[in-house]
Amino acid sequence: MSDRPATPPLRPATAMVHGGTTRSSFGETSEALFLTQGFVYPSAEAAEARFRGDEPGYVYSRYSNPTTRMFEERMVALEGAEDARATASGMAAVSAALQCSVQAGDHVVAARALFGSCRYIVETVLGRAGVASTLVDGRDLDQWRAAVRPETKVFFLESPTNPTLEVIDIQAVAEIAHAAGAILIVDNVFATPMQQKPLALGADVVVYSATKHIDGQGRCLGGVILSSQRWIDETLQDFFRHTGPSLSPFNAWTLLKGLETLPLRVRQQTENASRLADLLAASSKVRRVIYPGRADHPDAAVIARQMTGGSTLLAFELEGGKEAAFRFANALTIAKISNNLGDAKSLVTHPATTTHKNLKEEARAELGIGPGLLRFSAGIEDGEDLAEDMERALRAV
Repeated sequence: MSDRPATPPLRPATAMVHGGTTRSSFGETSEALFLTQGFVYPSAEAAEARFRGDEPGYVYSRYSNPTTRMFEERMVALEGAEDARATASGMAAVSAALQCSVQAGDHVVAARALFGSCRYIVETVLGRAGVASTLVDGRDLDQWRAAVRPETKVFFLESPTNPTLEVIDIQAVAEIAHAAGAILIVDNVFATPMQQKPLALGADVVVYSATKHIDGQGRCLGGVILSSQRWIDETLQDFFRHTGPSLSPFNAWTLLKGLETLPLRVRQQTENASRLADLLAASSKVRRVIYPGRADHPDAAVIARQMTGGSTLLAFELEGGKEAAFRFANALTIAKISNNLGDAKSLVTHPATTTHKNLKEEARAELGIGPGLLRFSAGIEDGEDLAEDMERALRAV
């Protein structure tokens, strides 16, 4: 028996290094990687007991795995949730969280400013299953209220939104959802768990694409769903076990390594993004800059209440439309053109021709995704180098 004292409650940066760690009998420093599909039992009676749930332990890696479980528990510690399930991608997390919560005849209300694949799930996948949906301006609380029907079961939003960084009042929307007998699911990928805590604001379920900041180094796909123990057990668990959106143990191990440096990376990325937003705002070639850390953001009052930092991302619209946007992106030498975000490397994308190209032109216009709009994900490079890179790109416009 160890004489070491019990570990006290941990702050986020410490929890991301130590939280959820389960060591094998070898006492390894780094988390163990359990690349196994199944598990063996000491007896047939033990197998029976484990399948009945009478005995703790693992049954099959599609259900749970020691490495994957460590990632889930570390995310629980960071988010302040009661439990979590890790998924193969961010869209697997969104899809599973939505589909397990509704059935034919139900109704979903969602903010219209969504990533293109999220809108596809809400409008097309759920629609084929007989689930109706209504899209609203997420910042207009009256539209949320007006959209409610007797059969409304789920509210869904992302905040800040992709790519125009709208910030929705999560607490107010949660109150409307709960008054209607619905749950609120929040995609928190842009804010990261370092800068916004949707569960503390009243959300019932939080989803992440762990591919983004959590890995943060362009290595693997992953996602995670976090909620109360009751919702995980009663709503998600059977759907998760039988449909198989589970995360690979190798990817879970990679994400555990990413979590160790998440606070450091997000801090540097946010500092860089803030500096670049100010640089762009001073240029006559830029029509508008959207950055949650600036006082001129349209939702600055909400941001002050519910976020603890600006963002690692910014959006800006160049004078000159698509041609100017392409010239700018092509002139960058440090920042890379990619549709990913949250990476240690700075990345730029043109949403109208990539991530949101499948939206009709009028839908993009409604969301403020014009031909001159670029989304920039700040990396951890030296801020001076990034500023000089952006200044060169502006001269090329």
